[in-house]
Amino acid sequence: MAAATKSLLSLILLLVVSHETQMAMTQSSTCSSQLSDLNVCAPFVVPGVNTNPNATCCNALQAVDRDCLCNTIRIASQLASQCQIPSLGCGAN
Repeated sequence: MAAATKSLLSLILLLVVSHETQMAMTQSSTCSSQLSDLNVCAPFVVPGVNTNPNATCCNALQAVDRDCLCNTIRIASQLASQCQIPSLGCGAN
């Protein structure tokens, strides 16, 4: 009986881990897709351009999950140190 219980628990654990892994991959894929949709906003983030974003850009930005966007910004801010180059200091111009 103990071996059957251990096998059942192992199977349940395997299913839970598999499910969590699949969910993480799906969320990552969804985040990547949402970020890709933000390409329509590129013309509005060029320095010197004073054009307000259009509805397409605003809708794309609104559709991005907040955690996805914040985690992406956090990761991007660490790229300089990970590439062993001086960190970027962006002050108000």
